[in-house]
Amino acid sequence: MRAIIIGAGIAGLATALRLHQIGWDTLIVERAPQRRGGGYAVTFGGIGYDAAERMGILPDLLKKGFITDELVYHKPNGERRFSLDRATITATTGPRSITILRGDLESVLYERVEGHTEIRFGATLTAVDQDSRAVRVSLTDGTVEEADLLIGADGLHSATRALLFGPEKDFLLDLEHKVAVFMLDQRPASIAPGATATLSSGGRTAAVISIPDGRNVAFFGYRTGHACPGEDVATELRRVYGDFGWVIPEALAGLARADSVYFDTISQVVAPTWSKGRVVLLGDAAWCVTLFAGYGSSLAVGGADRLGTELAAYPGDIPAALAAWEQAIRPEAERKQKLGRRVKGVYAPANPVVLWLSQLPLRLAALPPVRRYMTRRFIKG
Repeated sequence: MRAIIIGAGIAGLATALRLHQIGWDTLIVERAPQRRGGGYAVTFGGIGYDAAERMGILPDLLKKGFITDELVYHKPNGERRFSLDRATITATTGPRSITILRGDLESVLYERVEGHTEIRFGATLTAVDQDSRAVRVSLTDGTVEEADLLIGADGLHSATRALLFGPEKDFLLDLEHKVAVFMLDQRPASIAPGATATLSSGGRTAAVISIPDGRNVAFFGYRTGHACPGEDVATELRRVYGDFGWVIPEALAGLARADSVYFDTISQVVAPTWSKGRVVLLGDAAWCVTLFAGYGSSLAVGGADRLGTELAAYPGDIPAALAAWEQAIRPEAERKQKLGRRVKGVYAPANPVVLWLSQLPLRLAALPPVRRYMTRRFIKG
């Protein structure tokens, strides 16, 4: 059996690995000219953690993961509001989870599939034709490929979804925020090594994440009311955050030296079905729970793992396998989407009172009695 996978991100690579484990051949087609690195930090747990354990990649992920030494919340002028120490952070994330950069998660998956699948960079699909026996795709490099299954793991702006299921506007639910993430070539001096420092004010959030291995990430998230259509990322960030002090000017200066930047709206994908014949959507192309829910990477790996399980359980009957897979995964995806929609109101609140209330649980966690309880309850058992 053979599958063509559109997209070499977490969802696509995890799917290639899982299908290899059940004896399938795969071809990955990636629009970008080369692999991307970096990206924002994610908490990888739940069904993703369980799937990684079954797929044999958990030890490698644990090596790439990190624990933040201190999480510091600042005022816009740089003064500290409050902070969480390493033990409290560990307690809030739980024992079966990993904090890891998206790019590092991709690297682990890439290294596992590199020798087992062809990865064709700089191409995407232009047409799809299928019947009861096979699916055929035409690619931008002029080739035509045939397989038993086509998997659209090509993210929020999926070309697979647009070709087979309908225009993007029919599926995207705008959560009225934008995000920009890029790697910094140096750590701001006022950020301690291994610490994450963040601030929120007036519907805008910014953070600098110092990874213990010396890498650093700048993160900016804000309500789309601050955005201007057509503005490039550098111009928009300077305008939106121009009144911030602290390390923000230094981080914005680092944007000019960044190799790449992720810059997009925060939107969910709401689709009534994820498959059509021999074509299936997976990961952000299918559901995109968004960073508000904080579960996208976990759901991508967990979804890939379950897809392999159902394909193995229904040999030769792809429609039945896809139906069983969607029935298993959709409830979890929809729960996380609902969470994301609830959280969006307190992510970068414009109202100072809402901001204070949104940070109250973390302020309480920073108190010594609460911290000691959480350590006993969640770390020591």
